[in-house]
Amino acid sequence: MAEPPSVIVKGRSFDPPGKGPWELESTHGSRPMTRITQAAFLGGFARGFAEGTAKYGVLLDHMEPAFVHSFLYIQPVAVGAPPGAMGPPPKPVLQVVSRIHPLMRKRHKAAAATFEGKLWRKDLEEWDQVDKPAAIKAHLAIQAEDVGAMTDAELADHVDRVARHTTESAYLHHKFTMAACVPVGDFLAGAMAWTGAEAGTLMGLMRGRSEISRGFAAAELDAAAKALATSESAQALLAGGGPAGDVLDELGAHPEVGREVTAYLDTVRWRSVGYDLGDQVAGELPDVLVESLRTTLAGSRSSAPDDAEALAALRERVPAEHRDDFDDRLAEVRLMYRIRDERAVYSDGWATGLARRAMLEVGRRLHAAGTLDVAEHAVELDPAEARALLLGTGGPSAAEVADRFDWRMSTTTSDVPDHLRALPAGPPPADWLPAPARRTAQAMNTFLESLFGVPETPNSATVLNGLAVNTGVYEGTARLVDGAADFGRIKQGDVLVTRMTSPYFNVVLPMLGAIVTDRGGQLCHAAIVAREYGIPGIVGTRDATSTIPDGARVRVDGSTGEVRLLE
Repeated sequence: MAEPPSVIVKGRSFDPPGKGPWELESTHGSRPMTRITQAAFLGGFARGFAEGTAKYGVLLDHMEPAFVHSFLYIQPVAVGAPPGAMGPPPKPVLQVVSRIHPLMRKRHKAAAATFEGKLWRKDLEEWDQVDKPAAIKAHLAIQAEDVGAMTDAELADHVDRVARHTTESAYLHHKFTMAACVPVGDFLAGAMAWTGAEAGTLMGLMRGRSEISRGFAAAELDAAAKALATSESAQALLAGGGPAGDVLDELGAHPEVGREVTAYLDTVRWRSVGYDLGDQVAGELPDVLVESLRTTLAGSRSSAPDDAEALAALRERVPAEHRDDFDDRLAEVRLMYRIRDERAVYSDGWATGLARRAMLEVGRRLHAAGTLDVAEHAVELDPAEARALLLGTGGPSAAEVADRFDWRMSTTTSDVPDHLRALPAGPPPADWLPAPARRTAQAMNTFLESLFGVPETPNSATVLNGLAVNTGVYEGTARLVDGAADFGRIKQGDVLVTRMTSPYFNVVLPMLGAIVTDRGGQLCHAAIVAREYGIPGIVGTRDATSTIPDGARVRVDGSTGEVRLLE
């Protein structure tokens, strides 16, 4: 079969990076990625993911990553499949291979052990007692280093360290992917079959089980708000109209609230609000931090509801012979639910922010020396280039680095092909597989469908249809957000309209009245946080960001899944 012609985007040819079909990965960002982030994905993502699938007996071995003009494309690689395979073999072939292929037989044995021993519990224990504390310690050690006081050579060494740290943090994030996915998918696969309920209804039972999803400094933010509530002078500062940075400085020095406000600011300052080194950190968004303090002081956060009645109604729909299994799966997913966002917030989200800090210092020095046109362009450099430019031994020109920056800021996933060569085939039906592998396959297939599956209901110029992820109706001002640079425009009560959210959007969540996204299913991050905050959310509309003007008034209906443009 002849290769399809290349797709040309702004003069650049998009060709498959290897054999077989490749799919654009848009969950982790809507723009090209910077070089340090690319290296982290290549060095950490596939390795962590593959370790997890092997341990849990998943027949999807890993997602092969590759970059085409800095856009991430992935290819699913099944156990035992040749490179670039276009899809699973026919059912009879798969069944024979499953019985005789040594790697697949090993996976089947691991899959059976996963459920017999509830392997995810061991992962949660390792996360809580070993990996998360070690990650926090490593982050704080890097954060304590004064990059401004370093010599150029010391700064170059520091960049090497933070780049390696970012890769290891990406590995840590994906090391626990199966622990975050399998229990959720297993619960949904069983509960949907037993009750006939949709995934969104069942996931409503998870609300209140992931405190980290309410903001990666929720405890510190609440403590700051409580302190502010006792000080009229601090409240006057917060309510004043001065520059947000000055307000934060004055609050941090305030005798009655300074300790609590400083603790909050120190916690969030170097946390990235995206997946990429090019995304800003929370400390670069003083308007957002001030607005978060104001909103939390006003007491707008909702508490988790009593879901006993909803649970009882769903449980009644479960056939008697499956109720114990339903109860057991629900208990497991509630236990594990928090790791989904925790593994991001305490790993690569923090590491990426610290790497950005280092590169901004590199940029400050190179711009002062006339080597770069703009200091922020330094985020486009890899560690070797940063070293060469700092030490005057070569490196790319200012024009070349500026071109990288312009490409990243002016091009999005909407501009480039979704697939290179072909649409990747889906996984084989779980009932094709031997019994030991069937439950794991059902869990993963259900998880992925609930993560990415969106309705195909047509949209119009005034009404968008998506998946309702939390009930309620809300009318408010639409605020289109393409990235962290837009966060400063969000005001309390706005409706966030974006392509997708990440765990790092949590810094703005206290301000929102509702969430609307183009992408994502019932298990996407936007769905999780809408439920945690008790606000209406509609995900997977496909066209919200291209249909809803910024500043328009919209109605978000969490019962019907409709977003209506009012003006």
